[in-house]
Amino acid sequence: MSETYNVGKVRRVKISTNGLLINKKASIGIGAMIIFIAMILVAGITASVIIQTMNSLQQQAMKTGEETAKDISSGLKVTHVAGYSNGSKITQIAIFLALLSGSDDFNMTYVDISLSDTAISAVLSCNSSCFSSNVSGGLFGTLNASNLSSTTYGIMVVRDIDNSCSSSTLAINDDDLIVLLVNTSKCFSGLGTRTKVFGNVISEYGIGGVISFTTPSAYIDTIMDLQP
Repeated sequence: MSETYNVGKVRRVKISTNGLLINKKASIGIGAMIIFIAMILVAGITASVIIQTMNSLQQQAMKTGEETAKDISSGLKVTHVAGYSNGSKITQIAIFLALLSGSDDFNMTYVDISLSDTAISAVLSCNSSCFSSNVSGGLFGTLNASNLSSTTYGIMVVRDIDNSCSSSTLAINDDDLIVLLVNTSKCFSGLGTRTKVFGNVISEYGIGGVISFTTPSAYIDTIMDLQP
């Protein structure tokens, strides 16, 4: 049971028999507050997910940018290629290698050579046991080419101011100049006259050095320039 009383001239208020006010508008207000709080919670969770996603994308973009810059700004260049002839074929070639300006350091352990004479393709990796810190015996007399196989090349150091390139580290940096020795008699059974040879010095990242030359029409000199 309840009774209704006029409270001034504003509204009527229902009072139950136990003296409690009866106002149904309060329940509507509580429902609206619950919905409002739920909306705030959902918005907070959504914002948190968006922020985490943006952070992840930012980190990935920065990493991709660093790797791209590294690939573009770093690399190797072939400055010169010389060959050694036994009179009928070129049995060895020496590839002069340096870093591009501003390039990061390279570990020659992870640098390969890809070579082809249009008939045979060969991929050569570094043989650290066939190494010399100088070229005191001459370009083709310092290392014993017979120690090289059809899949390996040797290294001679021409210029290394900070002594970064050794048989244990094989690291080259700015201003270093090294020579990669290839036994072509093992790779191609020697290179005959008028033979097109092409390939790359392939690094683990960055720009690789280009090898491209054609052997002379006659072998007059024992040592000859193949690629300027």
